[in-house]
Amino acid sequence: MSAHKITDEVIEYVGILAKLDLNDEQKEKAKKDMEEMLEYVDKLNELDTSDIEPMTHIFPIENVFREDEVTNSDGKEATLLNAPEKKDDGFKVPKTIEG
Repeated sequence: MSAHKITDEVIEYVGILAKLDLNDEQKEKAKKDMEEMLEYVDKLNELDTSDIEPMTHIFPIENVFREDEVTNSDGKEATLLNAPEKKDDGFKVPKTIEG
């Protein structure tokens, strides 16, 4: 049995916070599950982590963004190559508003 005792009041309170409507069987299952979780945390707390350096993330963090490069083109010419019809420096489209 766990050193932690999850009471009916704790389950009721958690149910209210989580907006759960649990029947008696579900409450008993939740109590058992919570006690098992706390037992696992207790087991983890037994580990000696005094020589372990704290970290903020499990993966190395590096900047994945490219450097900004100034270019003299907005790609307009390449974009207009796909246009079925062009007018001046833009796409020619059918008129959509009457008037």
